Amino acid sequence: MKYLKWTVIVFVIVCGILAAESEFFTASPDTVKYPILLQSTEGSNAGEANDVPMIGLTAAPENTQPQPVQNPTSFSADPGEENSITIGSPDPNSGYKFQLELFSKGAAIKRATLSEFEDRDKKNQRLDIITPAAQSNGTEVLAMANSKLALFNYQTQLNLDNLYWHLAGQESLPDGSQQVRFDLIIKETNANQPVIKIIKTYTIKKDNYLIDCGITFENLANTEEKVGFSLNGLSGIKKEDFRSDNRAIFACYKNEKNQFDVESANVAKLVKAHNSSEIKLPPSSSFMWAASINKYFAAILVPLPNDDKTYCDWIQKITGRYYDSDGDSKKESGNETIGVNFNISPHDFAAAGQNGSSRTYNFSLYLGPKEKSIFDKNEQYKNWGFVNVIAFNTCCCPGSIINPLAFGILAIMKWMYGFWPHNYGIVIIILVFIMRIIIHPLTKKSQVSMSKMSKLAPRAEEIKKKYANDKAEMNKQMMSLYREQGASPIMGMLPMFVQMPIWIALWSAVNTSVALRGAEFLPFWITDLSAPDALIPFPKVLIIPLLGWKIASFNFLPILMGVAFYFQQKLMPSQSGAVSNPQMEQQQKMMKIMMPLMFPLMLYNGPSGVNLYIMASTFAGVIEQHIIRKHIEERQAAEEKGLVSVTKKTGGKIKKKKPKPFFKT
Repeated sequence: MKYLKWTVIVFVIVCGILAAESEFFTASPDTVKYPILLQSTEGSNAGEANDVPMIGLTAAPENTQPQPVQNPTSFSADPGEENSITIGSPDPNSGYKFQLELFSKGAAIKRATLSEFEDRDKKNQRLDIITPAAQSNGTEVLAMANSKLALFNYQTQLNLDNLYWHLAGQESLPDGSQQVRFDLIIKETNANQPVIKIIKTYTIKKDNYLIDCGITFENLANTEEKVGFSLNGLSGIKKEDFRSDNRAIFACYKNEKNQFDVESANVAKLVKAHNSSEIKLPPSSSFMWAASINKYFAAILVPLPNDDKTYCDWIQKITGRYYDSDGDSKKESGNETIGVNFNISPHDFAAAGQNGSSRTYNFSLYLGPKEKSIFDKNEQYKNWGFVNVIAFNTCCCPGSIINPLAFGILAIMKWMYGFWPHNYGIVIIILVFIMRIIIHPLTKKSQVSMSKMSKLAPRAEEIKKKYANDKAEMNKQMMSLYREQGASPIMGMLPMFVQMPIWIALWSAVNTSVALRGAEFLPFWITDLSAPDALIPFPKVLIIPLLGWKIASFNFLPILMGVAFYFQQKLMPSQSGAVSNPQMEQQQKMMKIMMPLMFPLMLYNGPSGVNLYIMASTFAGVIEQHIIRKHIEERQAAEEKGLVSVTKKTGGKIKKKKPKPFFKT
């Protein structure tokens, strides 16, 4: 029993470490249905710019692009001007959810700035959810830029990275939406004959997190042409959690049972795979979308089906990429970003002027918070399954248990916030005490059972020595002893197992809630519940030698947490006083030292919301243990005097036990 007790405590500590230090906090193992194949890829998505943009010729991988010939035809494009076009607004009162900075190079999204969220690193500035992804060769990768174009009739793959597109139009529509169009014409150089025209359109609307993007290919040649292309897709999403990198690539499908399946690749996997991870499309499933996420936000790209089809069937390959500007494998420069690339299946275009000579590939791009209430309110988001970008660290519990619990806790927190305190710090404290009250009856039974087990320790030790060579008889005698005294080894551990999924879900909910990002608890101390409490910020970041730990401030919450753990350990029922077992006594002493030190060290740079929850829960447990311990001591004192507690039927008074006669008369 003793060993079981400490084994479970250590197990819970390990779960806490996994939850706190998880490199990827958002990908639940239960959602991964298919294997993610990793491959090493070389080469960049950008080359050198020329005064007159000539399109380079490259070798084609797999069957997506044609193989080059001995005497390839050369191609060119009329150079466009270098333009930056801004639509939307960073002002939250404008009605727009973001501001887009579009760049003529690649007709791409250079920057997307959310209007409702501030950058925590830059005061009074809005948050950039998408920025240029810097590479080690000094070039930048922009979101939604066309990177490669495959012309199968010419057996050629063309590099479009450095081309400046023409700004074809910019307008504000009557419904308040804004639209920008770019175009690019590819020519056969020697004959000066246009071959392909590409038109790219971006449209944004007020009160909408979606960007509509259409890419139209039009065959300008007098012959049929087979064309495929690749798209940079989502690149440049930044790291949100300063302590650990929670970014990942997601790909969502619908299986034959009409259920959503999700594959993922986190930063560690992308780095391990030499900065590139290919996600294969399962043949029996229908592709829905791909996403690049961090702890609080998501960029989700949805390819829309053509005609009357239910699902998009023209996505051939999805590749997650990791961009490291300085080539530092330790990922400490702060400029590292991730992205998703798409390969589009080749399509046959009819000759110019005929039916089928053009085709439009439509996309919807979501840029915004990972917020379940937003996804639930929008029917389109629900049909696309956007809620799957929210995945909690389930630790040792099934996701089918943790996810509903965590979502329920988030809903309760949001309701409580709007109902009265308007302070998430107070909400966390209230929620912890509510949870403690709910499970108090179970905790009380556990403490009473552990107290009885402690008193029975000497007799249990005698039984173990007496039946050391007969395990079956020893177990039988032990069970008889526990049954006789009304003690239960299982009851002592039951509350811990019951509470475990609740605490993991509460931990996950608090740690990943975008509502806590930038939320203030105390104006003079805890000003951001998603960051360390930073009571005294340091002018310079301190690095602990050998360990490499970075300390940017004096954080007081972890110290309070250690004090709470100390008192909790002091009140923990001990068995060492009754049993002469030096090894067990030493283990208990070590635990009493380790617990108050381990969690404060482990969570010193943890989010103050999580630390507030742990500290409040531990102090609530100390108060609860004190009350229960006092109750146990009073009961034991009454029993020693021959008194027993009675029910309300007897008036709730204490009455003396009547001695039983030796013989019945």
